Amino acid sequence: MNNSVSVVIGTQWGDEGKGKIVDLLSSNADYVVRFHGGNNAGHTVIVDGKKYPFHLIPSGILQPKAIGVIANGVILDLEVLVSEIKMLQKDGLKLKGRLFISDRCHIIMPYHKSLDLAYENARGKNKLGTTGRGIGPAYSDKVSYNGIRVYELLAWDLFVEKFTFQAKIKNKILKTFAVSEIDIKKELEKISKYRKVVLPFVTDTFQILTKALESKKNILMEGAHGVMLDIDFSPYPYSTGSNVITGVVNIGAGIPPQKIGKVLGVVKAYTSRVGGGPLPTELYGKLADEIREKGAEFGTTTGRPRRIGWLDLAAVKFAVEVCGVTEIAITKIDILSGLEEIKVCVGYKLNGKSISYSSCGYNELSTLTPVYKTLPGWKEEIAGITKFKDLPKNCQDYIKFIEKFLGAKVSIVSTGPAREEYIRL
Repeated sequence: MNNSVSVVIGTQWGDEGKGKIVDLLSSNADYVVRFHGGNNAGHTVIVDGKKYPFHLIPSGILQPKAIGVIANGVILDLEVLVSEIKMLQKDGLKLKGRLFISDRCHIIMPYHKSLDLAYENARGKNKLGTTGRGIGPAYSDKVSYNGIRVYELLAWDLFVEKFTFQAKIKNKILKTFAVSEIDIKKELEKISKYRKVVLPFVTDTFQILTKALESKKNILMEGAHGVMLDIDFSPYPYSTGSNVITGVVNIGAGIPPQKIGKVLGVVKAYTSRVGGGPLPTELYGKLADEIREKGAEFGTTTGRPRRIGWLDLAAVKFAVEVCGVTEIAITKIDILSGLEEIKVCVGYKLNGKSISYSSCGYNELSTLTPVYKTLPGWKEEIAGITKFKDLPKNCQDYIKFIEKFLGAKVSIVSTGPAREEYIRL
């Protein structure tokens, strides 16, 4: 059997540093595929000192060999997609024949963003902390048969008809929430311009990936978000609008699960998250501020400061199990340099009894007590180190502890944001 498909999964609350890891692995990939989520994901790659922020286009496309595919499971904000296409073209990347977009992708419409904000405002103090990108409302339309796909963009008259019908319905809802209604004519003019940029890349990506499998090409699946945000396995409703786990490769790209070989879980050396919801190991005050500033923990998509916590291995262990993770990449370990000691959550207690992550909803995760293992820190700066033996012993021990606890081999350790700052094990 040809197991030429590798999957990169975020094992925490997103922002694990998947973009850099995908960029590294893409040097050996023939195809790099986004298979779920939308532009609420943000992957940043730094090449030759230049930052490339990606939200929709697979971040592996910066490797000259890799072909980028946006598969059917992704929902598209056309404005964001066009801006990324133009960013790459401006830098001299020829995208013809290197970027393919599924005609089955659903489109995030202007009214979806307005509805997102309207619902958040209506919740008042019980806000979920959504990115306001229209993700939830777009997925709601998808499953209620009210979605509009790239397929409709191919026939403009059909698109105009469907958009107008949906916008009129949504405007009635927006009016109820005292939110500005959508200017249908104005928005259609914008979408018409985006359409001209996007259509040359639209095709049947299922056929492309099927042929790639038959030819035994190396395919890298680029996961967005993290397992703790999965719509089924998160403390719902503090989740993203899509499934995040390994099985979505079949749903979001049409690749049979038995074709998957390696599943690489990305683990940030500490914890962060954006938005509301429980974060059992959350830190406050000076230490949280120091880690946030040193780690540049501000959302690629939203710019919002991220919440900070100690590494929660109890949660990561669940992600490893539910996703069938075979290898681990540890990121941002350099940010922990200078700490006297480092705490790691190895379990939970609720009312004096042990409880697993999978048994917890948001109520339990908000009230439980983390069980910590305290490890000695290291003073030395390790940014840019490329050999494991050159790391301080306490840093090596921290990595080995993570590997043993998770029961999966650590194969990559990132020691800085740039492409070349990593250790391959």
